[in-house]
Amino acid sequence: MLIERVSGAGSSNIDFKIFTEEDMKEATNGYDVSRILGQRGQGTVYKGILPNNSIVAIKKTRLGDNNQVEQFINEVLVLSQINHRNVVKLLGCCLETEVPLLVYEFISGGSLFDHLHGSLFASSLTWEHRLEIAIEVAGAIAYLHSGASIPIIHLDIKTENILLDENLTAKVADFGASNMPMDKEQLTTMVQGTLGYLDPEYYTTWLLNEKSDVYSFGVVLMELISGQKALCFERPETSKHLVSYFVLATKENRLHEIIDDQVLNEDNQREIHEAARVAVECTRPKGEERPRMIEVAAELETLRAKTTKHNWLDQYPEENEHLLGSNIVSAPGHTSSRGYDNKKNVARFDIEAGR
Repeated sequence: MLIERVSGAGSSNIDFKIFTEEDMKEATNGYDVSRILGQRGQGTVYKGILPNNSIVAIKKTRLGDNNQVEQFINEVLVLSQINHRNVVKLLGCCLETEVPLLVYEFISGGSLFDHLHGSLFASSLTWEHRLEIAIEVAGAIAYLHSGASIPIIHLDIKTENILLDENLTAKVADFGASNMPMDKEQLTTMVQGTLGYLDPEYYTTWLLNEKSDVYSFGVVLMELISGQKALCFERPETSKHLVSYFVLATKENRLHEIIDDQVLNEDNQREIHEAARVAVECTRPKGEERPRMIEVAAELETLRAKTTKHNWLDQYPEENEHLLGSNIVSAPGHTSSRGYDNKKNVARFDIEAGR
């Protein structure tokens, strides 16, 4: 039945494979505990090695949890529609086991949460790394909302669901809570999302829509800027929620107090403050006042272009005179899958290049 539903949805993932139970046992060495990558509420993720020696991640849902099975089906249906370099790729599934298994590409660098808040990663992400991650995640969400064959709302954007590979390239993961609504403007749903990232409008309207993802992304952007968790009960009462803490600091012109000391310097203050403005816009209480993700991605792309150009001018000051009379938008040698409309300052997303 699942295969029929995937076929009926018009899967764009032509490499999707159905694995046997024996394939999964061999890949995980009998689900050996040494192969466990992580355990969360949705189940256990194992490191798997296929016969061709390729490494994969295998997610095993909890036994006897019908809701998790539904999320499994939902994730297969959603990810079968997506082929984007900043979305974790679903390689296949196994339907022979007592609980269903999902097989993903293996992302070796851990989650963004691990890099920002964990103890496993000693080296700090630079501001350039953080801005690039924000751009990649924003572009992926914009693609889900506007570029996928069927509009997709993720509904659980958070730093734990953003994986980083060995090159710190971001991959949006965990689509179990996602929706492919018939009416893309809004939908009624059961409680989804994570405290600290959940759209505040949900508490009064019981509705989630594309602007809910915008809110969650705004929280992620605040984490990238501040290095602080979205929700922390160790902070004072007025600052437990990062959004309220961040917005108040911005209003009172003391944003410098919460910017991560490991990234702030004289050269990037302006860029970080611009990114902070975008984060605040994304987390406005009313969804209708938030920008669309494609607009957010465009603003961050423009910010990177300005930063790259500024750095290039500092490196090659003798070229300033030539640049003053030109229409150059980004520095020579800088390439991107997204171009710019210099008059409208809006990114033009090349969907094919993003896949």
